[in-house]
Amino acid sequence: MVVLAVAAGVALTSGYFFYLRDSSLVAVTDVQVEGVRSGDREAIIVALEEAGEEMTTLHLEADRLEAAVAAFPTVESVRADAEFPHGLLIEVAERPPTVIAQADGREVPIADDGTVLAGLTATKELDLPVLRVQQLPASGRLEGEALDQALVVGATPEELRPLIESIDYAKDYGVVISMEGAIPIRFGPGARGAAKWAAAAAVLADPKLQSLSYVDVRVPERPAAGGATIALTTG
Repeated sequence: MVVLAVAAGVALTSGYFFYLRDSSLVAVTDVQVEGVRSGDREAIIVALEEAGEEMTTLHLEADRLEAAVAAFPTVESVRADAEFPHGLLIEVAERPPTVIAQADGREVPIADDGTVLAGLTATKELDLPVLRVQQLPASGRLEGEALDQALVVGATPEELRPLIESIDYAKDYGVVISMEGAIPIRFGPGARGAAKWAAAAAVLADPKLQSLSYVDVRVPERPAAGGATIALTTG
């Protein structure tokens, strides 16, 4: 009998919870959205507010929020926290631009994964390297050689990005980025960009190497430097 009574109590409690979690008593009526700075800011906020107001503070649906902003490429992720009984705080993480793609007089910011950030405007204030491509897609990601170039630039350490002077693609060497001082770095394809940049930085920072004509990090475990002379020190 005791077991039956406990089971009945659990069932009753569960029933009340499922009733309450979708009840108007805990309906979301106050939505706050933080972290949105892109050109589509108002549209993103409205989309999230409308999706949030269809929920309750006991029944948040992350998938619905993500779907509401799926059409905005600047949005990388959303996080929601309920503020009982009627509040909802939504924090938006945006994809930052890392390079400006340029073609036919158009300029569009591009994220580190090659995503076209159509909601952003390419301004001088962004102070990013320029990637010249044959064609700019209206949405989605860059493709082919342009994608490889964007991935390498996207993996560039922030302190080195302002030193990029040009971004090219060579048949034999893949992505080639020339740094300030006209030192070309050969990266190969866009994969493993962070490891390749770490290898390049180690070579460029070596005080014993002087008069470099190029740096090759296509295989980051075995970086090579061309035309280098060794600086000798005497005791």
